[in-house]
Amino acid sequence: MNDVLLELSGIDKVFPGVRALKDAQFDVRRGEVHALIGENGAGKSTLIKIVSGVYQPDSGEIRLAGAPVEFSNPREAHSAGIATIYQELGLYPELSVAENIFMGHAPTRKRLGFETIDWEQMEAGAEALLADLNIHNLDVGAKVGALNVGNRQRVEIAKALSLNAQILIMDEPTAALTESDVEQLFSIVRLLRERGVSIIYISHRLNEVFELADRVTVLRDGEYIGTHNVADTSEAELISMMVGRRIENLFPKQAAQIGEVVLDVRNLNRPPLTRDVSFTVRAGEIVGLAGLVGSGRSETAQVIFGVLPAEAGEIRLNGEAVKITRPSEAVDYGIGYVPEDRGHQGLIREMTIRENTSMAVLESVSNYSFVNRAKERTLANRAIQQLSIRATGPDQTANKLSGGNQQKVVVSKWLASNPKLLIMDEPTRGIDVGAKAEIHRLMSRLAAEDGLAILMISSELPEILAMSDRILVMREGRLVGEFSREEATQEIIAHAMMSASAVGGAREGDGDYPAPARSIRKGSSPTLANAGNRKKSTSNALGGDLEGD
Repeated sequence: MNDVLLELSGIDKVFPGVRALKDAQFDVRRGEVHALIGENGAGKSTLIKIVSGVYQPDSGEIRLAGAPVEFSNPREAHSAGIATIYQELGLYPELSVAENIFMGHAPTRKRLGFETIDWEQMEAGAEALLADLNIHNLDVGAKVGALNVGNRQRVEIAKALSLNAQILIMDEPTAALTESDVEQLFSIVRLLRERGVSIIYISHRLNEVFELADRVTVLRDGEYIGTHNVADTSEAELISMMVGRRIENLFPKQAAQIGEVVLDVRNLNRPPLTRDVSFTVRAGEIVGLAGLVGSGRSETAQVIFGVLPAEAGEIRLNGEAVKITRPSEAVDYGIGYVPEDRGHQGLIREMTIRENTSMAVLESVSNYSFVNRAKERTLANRAIQQLSIRATGPDQTANKLSGGNQQKVVVSKWLASNPKLLIMDEPTRGIDVGAKAEIHRLMSRLAAEDGLAILMISSELPEILAMSDRILVMREGRLVGEFSREEATQEIIAHAMMSASAVGGAREGDGDYPAPARSIRKGSSPTLANAGNRKKSTSNALGGDLEGD
């Protein structure tokens, strides 16, 4: 563990208008998992792109096995035994598993005087590499595009091993994985460590750092802050190093005055993942929506917003029945929707903050079909100030912002439309702990001070429990539990998500529906309350994870 394999020192990198790294340093030893953490914009991505040959440092030194090296491109880094698995996997969906694993270095043989790919050897080699990772149920002839995220990631790891990687860089590897996939990934990481492979592990999830890593290095604002043995540090210390201050309250929930019902959903149907769903959201209330993979949380939000129009059921806004068949109608009725995938669904990343902020209210910033840029700029400047968006100005492109600031831009787009209801799907996914606290503070303020009704979908139970006034639980497309803030615990919510039965607290302000049972009596079997037409799931399938639908 004292054998340093890779060492970076004095690394500087400047982009136009931005100093991404300043005198940064980092090292990784043979056969260790070294976590690299920091807020969005701390310089982590720039550092690993320098290690992998995507960028070249402006100054500083890189030493590999004690010898200075310079990588002009990723191929040179690959040749030196460095492989990177990015959050956005770089695979070819129309090619097979074997073809992806050996892309660029497929085995060949002579046939009729010509060099051709040896398909049998390639498939056998792919099977051997996967077996070496204890992966035995993956068809090497299957198209990668047909695989789930977990299996695609395993293909990426096998591809790295096919290049004889000594150092494997993993950038947010669990961001889109289910619990079972995460467990298998952790097993693979530990297996590789035992075989002497060094792993640079980047994650916003500190629990993963403490579970997997041997050492952890913190960057902040492009500068090296410190390195600790994981066994000798704490979550509080790492958070303080990351943000430059102590975060006393990650979930700053304000007490809100709960008002009248804003959203009333009745027997909403869009099979297979929205079945007889009924619930309410009130002014000033944050309603959390929890569930396992495939439970239908995101699909229900998309039905309400008109992305997937309902086949049956009723949506009422402020007591008035409305029919929503497309998102533009939802916006007209005062609904905003912050989607789970901000990069592809929430923003146009190549556009500026100004252009993104005005996207939902173009008519209000236009004169005779021409967009008034001055009005756009005023709107964007107000958003930057109100939401504390860290940017050079309204004309900065969205893809140059950190993840947390991109999320704020998405929120600002919908706040510009003065919504009555804001649906937030995974509002803090993929952002650092400091940005999470800021998003939570914003949500709480919008509900408590502005009276906004918020439906929050989240995969993180601590977030659901801390930020919600009421909690709904979905399972297999149906609502199976409803709990007040006071009665909800992690055990109760997890039981409702995974068990064959679930119970819920009384439903507030729901005169048209009998209230479900509040609790399970001791000694009795858990049963589902039949709340009017709200049918409950009685399937006994178990397992899954609090990940995105």
